[in-house]
Amino acid sequence: MSNTFEKIPGFCPDCGSILPPLRNTGGVTCYACSRQFLADINEVFGMSHVKYTIHFNSRQAKEKDIKDDKKRKDEEDDEGPVVERKCPKCGNEKMSYATLQLRSADEGQTVFYTCTKCKFKETENS
Repeated sequence: MSNTFEKIPGFCPDCGSILPPLRNTGGVTCYACSRQFLADINEVFGMSHVKYTIHFNSRQAKEKDIKDDKKRKDEEDDEGPVVERKCPKCGNEKMSYATLQLRSADEGQTVFYTCTKCKFKETENS
């Protein structure tokens, strides 16, 4: 039978219908025209032999990443953007904040403040 259809990977070159998924059975049979593809399966599915190489990180690189993450967390101990606001507990002039919409949409949001020094937390409904 002559190929009347353009060769597109995953489609039967004879009838143009989509081929079933490739299984470990060694071949594929077209549902529409019942043509079997055994030897030329790589050509029909547009596959060629591909070789992959996977490079894994060394243990030392992983340990260094863990140390760097811990150091970065220690440096970024704030819980959000910092504003000039006096802490009522320790008197520190800087507090970080986060906002959430806890009440209905037509009401203001709730602002959560955290002292950058003593970690005292307070809320404000705006």
